[in-house]
Amino acid sequence: MQASDLERVSEWMRTHVPGFLGPVQATKFDVGQSNPTYRLEAPSGSYVLRRKPPGILLKSAHAVDREYRVQRALAHSDVPVPNMLALCQDDTILGTDFYIMEHVVGRNIVDPSMPDTSPEGRRAVMTEMNRVLAAIHSVDVDAVGLSDFGPPGHYFERQLGRWSKQYRASETENLSEMEQLITWLADNMPADDGQRTLVHGDYRIDNMLFSQEGAACLAVLDWELSTLGHPYADLAGVIMQWQLPPGGEGRGLAGLDRASLGLPSDTAFVADYCKRRNISNIDNFGFYLAFSFFRMAAILQGVKKRALDGNAANPEKGLRLGAFVPHFAQLGLKAKHWNG
Repeated sequence: MQASDLERVSEWMRTHVPGFLGPVQATKFDVGQSNPTYRLEAPSGSYVLRRKPPGILLKSAHAVDREYRVQRALAHSDVPVPNMLALCQDDTILGTDFYIMEHVVGRNIVDPSMPDTSPEGRRAVMTEMNRVLAAIHSVDVDAVGLSDFGPPGHYFERQLGRWSKQYRASETENLSEMEQLITWLADNMPADDGQRTLVHGDYRIDNMLFSQEGAACLAVLDWELSTLGHPYADLAGVIMQWQLPPGGEGRGLAGLDRASLGLPSDTAFVADYCKRRNISNIDNFGFYLAFSFFRMAAILQGVKKRALDGNAANPEKGLRLGAFVPHFAQLGLKAKHWNG
């Protein structure tokens, strides 16, 4: 952000953030491909600003106002979130919506294999990850004021339509794997079982902050895709991530000896989740997993398109991530046969 931006932000925060004292200095986080995120340092403390990106945006995308609302609603729940301080929808300040939240100092785990952690430490973090996921899906949405946070109806039908449309809007080439996957998902849509909970939409270990010492989750971040929907979408999203290669790019667990590392198998993680929510089993999990790969491919296609259009927070990384779209589509077709 330019100095003039920071001056306007500082003046706005002086009025809207209790206890704030300026001026501010901003450092951009190298995360948040979708919504640019900054650490703000001021005499009154450390804050985080998260804003919409510049440029022409897809309808309903980059909804920082929804991020703010859901995290504020969860402030006194069993789901750990940062303290929301103020939401700005005045375009004269930064040109886009943004919000200010507390800066949570915690451990961000990018690689789920946690190479520098003991087997006991890994097991504890994964247990906490499972617990928090079940907590999200157990939130009483009426009690926290989120009963209207998502439309009614069949969640996966709605999501398939939404992400197919978003994919078409950002499509840069014809990919036969994506066409096959979209068709298969439409032809194999499970019946609506009536489950409707809060869903995070991008629940991954790198969207969480843990205590510096131990495994306690201090905050779940990046709620842009949250809504009311089907909880299996979040659960399948976790398993999807683990099918990817380990390391900085894939951030998965494919090919690793999980038992020796203290990491749960896919089946064990799903079973633990079901136990926490008093569910006997999950039928047709392959559909939910295939859908997760499709949705992530559509998201990455959007990242690629923004990078090509010059609107990405990190264009180089955006193009690199966009190159994985065909691979995600292929994994989605393979996921149809998932049996644990």
